[in-house]
Amino acid sequence: MRYPQVLALLSFLVAAPLPAASAQSSLTTGDLLREMTDLDNLARWPAPFYRTVQFSSYDRRSTHSDAPGWFSNADGFGNEPIAGFLKTLREPANGQPGLYLVADIKGPGAIVRGWSAGMGGVLRVYLDPGIQKADGVKIWEGPAYDFLARRSAHFFKSAGITLEADDAFIQQDADYLPIPFSQGLRVTWEGSLRELHFYHLQVRLYATNTSVRTFDPARDLAECAPLLQATARQLTRPAAPEPGDSLSFAAAIEPGQAWSWSPSTHGSGALRALRFRLQAPDMQTALRGCLLRIAFDGSQRPQVEAPLGDFFGSGPGINPFSSLPFSVEPDGTMTCRFTMPFQASFRIELHNHTTGPVQMVGGVRLGPWTWDERSLHFRARWRADHDLLAGAGPVDLPFLTMIGKGKFAGCAVMIMNPTGAPMAGGNWWGEGDEKILVDGESIPSTFGTGSEDYFNYAWSRPDLFDHPYCGQPLDSGPDTAGYVSNHRFQVLDAIPFERSLAALLELWPHNRTPGLSYARIVYHYARPGAMDDHRALMPSDLRVPPLPAREPLAVGGAAGARFYFIEDLQPAASAGELEKKPLPIATRLRVVQWQPDPGNRLSFHLPVEKDGRLTLRLVAVHQPGGATLRMRLDGKTVLTASGGEEFALQSAYAPRVLNVHFKPVELKAGTREITLECIKPGTVGLDYLWLK
Repeated sequence: MRYPQVLALLSFLVAAPLPAASAQSSLTTGDLLREMTDLDNLARWPAPFYRTVQFSSYDRRSTHSDAPGWFSNADGFGNEPIAGFLKTLREPANGQPGLYLVADIKGPGAIVRGWSAGMGGVLRVYLDPGIQKADGVKIWEGPAYDFLARRSAHFFKSAGITLEADDAFIQQDADYLPIPFSQGLRVTWEGSLRELHFYHLQVRLYATNTSVRTFDPARDLAECAPLLQATARQLTRPAAPEPGDSLSFAAAIEPGQAWSWSPSTHGSGALRALRFRLQAPDMQTALRGCLLRIAFDGSQRPQVEAPLGDFFGSGPGINPFSSLPFSVEPDGTMTCRFTMPFQASFRIELHNHTTGPVQMVGGVRLGPWTWDERSLHFRARWRADHDLLAGAGPVDLPFLTMIGKGKFAGCAVMIMNPTGAPMAGGNWWGEGDEKILVDGESIPSTFGTGSEDYFNYAWSRPDLFDHPYCGQPLDSGPDTAGYVSNHRFQVLDAIPFERSLAALLELWPHNRTPGLSYARIVYHYARPGAMDDHRALMPSDLRVPPLPAREPLAVGGAAGARFYFIEDLQPAASAGELEKKPLPIATRLRVVQWQPDPGNRLSFHLPVEKDGRLTLRLVAVHQPGGATLRMRLDGKTVLTASGGEEFALQSAYAPRVLNVHFKPVELKAGTREITLECIKPGTVGLDYLWLK
């Protein structure tokens, strides 16, 4: 079966005239590896030119924005109304699985990213079909997930390469090992449409006369072994920018006042590092309320306008992480390594829109840059929609609309999700897909399968993680409720556009959620004169909406659950004071706090209505200096879901309110005694217990 809308898009992308490639030697795997860490390269119009497209399992009922299926969401779960592939090559029959076309490209290009949330079956990847063999040179025949999300591990193992850094190429459920091809790419999948088959395959399409050397695993990995190690080191431990002028600044900025700094420069140059650290009584408010503006070459519309903390992808508050272009340290030092060229001048401003003074220290490193017709200005545009009624129906949230010429280089989102549902299956905010339309497209050439899929992870996981190109440095909980921050930077998979760009991400939560706040920032580059839809930010935009008090909801993964707040169960401690402690991320905005020593016990009585096999979950504060506990039910130890007798209420930096999962237990009707015994001393903060 053919799907005209998909084939028409592919035909347009492949057949559209591309600018002629400049004379050069063949582009190789090594060239692409060097691009993975070359932030200067992001700041130049690509030569040779390429388009970036994404093949994915998005719901094929989504045809255009005015069609009834635009928000359809059957995109890899199985049993879709329309198979999420370019074409069905062989229908399943007589116990044999079907065969489907994932990608089919004629001409030079490169695979630059793969991702999957789970895809069984067999993937076959052929390079240069019709040249040496009809189907091409097969470089992969095996598990689909392993190629999309773990191919570098397999290729490196076969070549005897062991990297010092595990997450250089594999980043959550994505893999960035580049695979160039000179004449074409053909990818097929053999499997059951009834089973999971989520996939993204991002590919560069070069001009037809671009010389590309096709990937040969044995040859290329042997040649590139030292480069692979160097790339991995630079991705995971970014080196200081090349030598240049290091300039420092500091200021005390009163409420309502602004600081401005514009060093005397002579001709073109580039900021290759930008560093800030604030001090204020309320850091969360200060980092959102202090507005950063950077204007290049005298622009009256600063190319960068964002709250200081959100610009660094850490908002709200200080949430440490390390990536290739950004890092945030536990002491609040924030560093940006995106290259920011200018033709003649730049100006940095910081406006204090809070009600208190802030102390600021920072600096820049300036380096040389030859401004020419390929040079691009760095831009970062932030916007926020507060007090959204999420779940009334999916909507496309605009991230950026631009007319002009440039590159899309990634984005970050900062969410306040005020749901009471305690599990990600019920409180997830990001069921919606990314849609990126380039140069007047009506069908996105990047059409995704879910917000977490765009950010390289899967299944709305609440884990904190950071990698060179992606991260989730904040998730206050429980699960994906509360404050959440995600980011992804597109370097090798940057998206060039010649005339226009529209980037949107659907807002589609699991349940109706009033009062949701959705802030986001887009990092991109553009030639002078590009125009976008950014509205200058107002002081009223620059706030962190507080989480409201809320009741737990028995929905999604908590359907059928009963909830018991610890403070209502009259807890008693064998030693140590119990107090009700304010905590703005807790369900009632407060918790029962206890500071035990080893051997101390806290007990309360749990009413059970009828006999049954039930699962217990304890929603508790995980924080630096948290205690390690053991739970007993009527004197018998209750094992955690992983089989352990003890659990630690620990987090690396900021407090989080998380579920502690226990194995199912048989409960008799009546009043049951729960005892928490301290194993290692520390702070205990208890929100509620729930049974299902």
